[in-house]
Amino acid sequence: MKRWAGKRVVILGAARQGIALTRYLLSKGAHVVLSDDKAAGGLDLTSLPAVSALTLALGGHPLSLLDDCELLCLSGGVPINLPIVVEARRRGVPISNDADMFFELCAAPIIGITGSAGKTTTTTLLGEMLRAHESGSGSPTRPVWVGGNIGNPLIEHVDDIGAYDHVVMELSSFQLDLMTRSPHIACITNITPNHLDRHGTMAAYTAAKKRILDFQGDADLQVLNADDPVSSTLNSGASTAWFSLRAEPRGDGAWLDEDGFLRLRIRKNRIEDTICHRRELLLMGDHNILNVLAAAVLAASAGAGLDAIRGIARSFKGVVHRLQLVRELNGVRYYDDSIATAPERVLADLRCFTAPVVLLCGGRDKKLPWDDAAAEMARRCEHIALFGEMAGMVQGKLQAAGIAPGRMSAHVSLRDAVLRAVDVAQPGSVVLLSPGGTSYDAYRDFAERGDEFTELITALH
Repeated sequence: MKRWAGKRVVILGAARQGIALTRYLLSKGAHVVLSDDKAAGGLDLTSLPAVSALTLALGGHPLSLLDDCELLCLSGGVPINLPIVVEARRRGVPISNDADMFFELCAAPIIGITGSAGKTTTTTLLGEMLRAHESGSGSPTRPVWVGGNIGNPLIEHVDDIGAYDHVVMELSSFQLDLMTRSPHIACITNITPNHLDRHGTMAAYTAAKKRILDFQGDADLQVLNADDPVSSTLNSGASTAWFSLRAEPRGDGAWLDEDGFLRLRIRKNRIEDTICHRRELLLMGDHNILNVLAAAVLAASAGAGLDAIRGIARSFKGVVHRLQLVRELNGVRYYDDSIATAPERVLADLRCFTAPVVLLCGGRDKKLPWDDAAAEMARRCEHIALFGEMAGMVQGKLQAAGIAPGRMSAHVSLRDAVLRAVDVAQPGSVVLLSPGGTSYDAYRDFAERGDEFTELITALH
């Protein structure tokens, strides 16, 4: 559906994606009903135009919204098993989202990135590598558009994107659930247990992630993590390039060699060389080396030169709230990884440090397995300050792992947990916010949680 004038579209979810899609469709002459289960007081609707073609239906999703509805669009956080969505399917109402519509309308080839962890860092790295290449190319600069699940829905910009522009999109499993198209270049950083509260089973979650590949053809490219036991087994009709910490791929790809050098080979662009040594990276941890390798493969496959890739790999300091050093005070370093909303992410964070760690862990559980993470936390952490809804659950896991009672504490709020962590930490320690759960028990999103942590740490004397 590309002609929207007079069409009646219902959009569920009035967060970033829903707001952006509403504005776009209104600009095309559609009649839009924007619905959210929250009341107006819990939403920011200030960017919406005051026009008669827009109707707000707040505080729930009544089935009557489907009367005369010609398209139902879901924002990323809206479950596909809501009664209104089930009823829409029964009635034969088409269902879509802003990402799938963008894919249909975008004139340029799209590079899409998904994964349980690392997708935002990889997306941001790739965007910077492409911008660095364009700024140093000496020819007219091709615009680089970066968005999607990373916080910048691109649907409103689709009319401004030219056929030769670079387009980089981060895609979540929630978005991919409804996708009917694949990007020209698709990357899966990894697939580990995540969002099982939404998808129900690991098989359903994996299937959602795999949809990024499902509609590719032989002119397309898939970029996969050779070290990941799940995503490495997935396949599409496209060519494949790999990234790995363990071994050099047979064909195109990027890898970490036995001497610690990051290497890159993309034969069609005549690239086979060293990017840099792992010691030259500012990012911490093996998981971030994988992110750099993935971004390098994607950038080179999209035409970026080695100088641009190398320069960004060496200078990139990370994305806010992603293992970000907030400050050092009295010999204690404070790190914010509020985006770490799964136990696998907590494990990856702990492996980044050799110093004693005081861990801040909590939030809302996503029904994920915690036994391995709890065992490593009990072994590795100097103290664990738990907070939020899942504090009791994680406390039980830690007790089962044999942690001494004095090495953990439970708190209602992040603020109280921070105060305990500051009291416990000694010079030479690391205080690490790596929650392992979502922020939705107390915050709008992980960024708001990370912002509060940063404010609390910045205010210390």
